[in-house]
Amino acid sequence: MSSENFGIVVHGGAGVLSGLSKEQQKIIEEKVSETVISAYKMLEQGGSSIDIVEYAVSEFEDSPLFNAGRGSVYNANEIQEMDASIMHGKNRSAGAVASVKKIKNPIKLARKISEYTEHVLLIGDGAESFAQSIGETIVDPSYFYSEKNLLRLRKQKKLTSHDNIIQDKIGTVGAVALDKMGNISAGTSTGGMTNKMPGRVGDSPLIGAGTWAQNDVCGVSSTGHGEFFIKYQVAKEVCTRIEYLGQSLNEASSKVIGELYDIGASGGLIAIDKSGNVAMPFNTQGMIRGSLTNKSKLNIAIY
Repeated sequence: MSSENFGIVVHGGAGVLSGLSKEQQKIIEEKVSETVISAYKMLEQGGSSIDIVEYAVSEFEDSPLFNAGRGSVYNANEIQEMDASIMHGKNRSAGAVASVKKIKNPIKLARKISEYTEHVLLIGDGAESFAQSIGETIVDPSYFYSEKNLLRLRKQKKLTSHDNIIQDKIGTVGAVALDKMGNISAGTSTGGMTNKMPGRVGDSPLIGAGTWAQNDVCGVSSTGHGEFFIKYQVAKEVCTRIEYLGQSLNEASSKVIGELYDIGASGGLIAIDKSGNVAMPFNTQGMIRGSLTNKSKLNIAIY
């Protein structure tokens, strides 16, 4: 099935995002803009949505600006543990990794798991030895070192308020794309929460919670307080409401994010439907986001 509509939507995390200087905002917006435009050009040339999602997410993983890959935050033991997942809407093929410490691009490994194994999710040492066996890029943990994130962790450890752990969660990255063949793909990658318990896994690598793609319906990547996104299966919930309730993408996604707000859960999501409509709702002070489709202009925003 081919579609005359195509497009890309990305996020760099939802959260407090306060205290970003004008200069920092500009640097983030430039990175998002550059990635969205390149991804769009690839789609325009007939590129596949899964390739484009992997490309966009890995661009963000390689940047220290976001809480994924190179910019990952630290857990309570001062270690960075990363999670990611990717899904193709055509046959619901999906791959995911959790608690990896030496994988340069968790999103790339997630895709390899979906294509080369019979599994969906590999964690920790098992995921890393699989990566080694197929020649996926392994780096020394020092590659991810971030003085800024370490200081943030040490500062937070002095705080006892539960809110401070949650509020810090910014910067999970994700991308959702619709290609000219009508295929929808989605991917999400994160370093998790500052000061999380070692071994804690959030929604980002969980299919249905952090990532969902379903041809002829929609694709979603979410960001926020992962535990709630798992309990409410946020990514799939948006598509389910479109499929069964006949809601528009906008209505389904903004209602889900509104309901999360009502129970005190913060976050946001990005989504694209089969017609190339885009939604980017959030209930936090900001969400780094960007989109470009064949029927809508480039849109880059933080607040």
